[in-house]
Amino acid sequence: MGHAGAAAAAVRYLRSAGAPVPVDALPRPELRCVGEDERAPVDPAEFRRVLGSFATGVTVVTAPAAPGEDAPAGFACQSFSSLSLDPPLIAFMVGRTSTTWPRIARAGVFCVNVLAGHQGALCRSFAVSGADKFAGVAHEAAPVSGSPRLAGVLAWIDCTIHAVHTGGDHLIVVGRVDALGAGDEDGEPLLFHKGRFVQAGSSTPSP
Repeated sequence: MGHAGAAAAAVRYLRSAGAPVPVDALPRPELRCVGEDERAPVDPAEFRRVLGSFATGVTVVTAPAAPGEDAPAGFACQSFSSLSLDPPLIAFMVGRTSTTWPRIARAGVFCVNVLAGHQGALCRSFAVSGADKFAGVAHEAAPVSGSPRLAGVLAWIDCTIHAVHTGGDHLIVVGRVDALGAGDEDGEPLLFHKGRFVQAGSSTPSP
């Protein structure tokens, strides 16, 4: 079954048994898609350039402090998507070398904060590693998980980790939605396009 299959099966069993047990972060093996003597099928720089043409929304994924920790966790994430209506599931992708993901995994829950067009600076602060990301950031506890729900976001989705799958150098984290809500219905989203933040309907970079 492998690490990913075992992790996913364990999560499904624990959830069906009604046990909100934190999820163990998967190990970080050295990953290679080609052998030492093979040529990569796609140049990484070209891959980034072409895929950058696809505009995505921008989120901040947060989690409460896990047992033994004194601060919540959070990171900026553009790889987010709705997944299923019945049951209500969402998914986000996180790099396997992320230092924040193991903290979210230990918490077993998280909240996805969908950023508004004016929150580019907030997103950048959550993209920095090692800093106090919540310093000066207004937030309150999400109703079910207690994860930080950031002020001024367009929407929030409060989740329990449902399954974790491997995807190359990333992990695919599936969350079961426990609660959700929207803020300003007429607010514009923050978008990421060709390596920069932009506001919907505008070619002007977001501050």
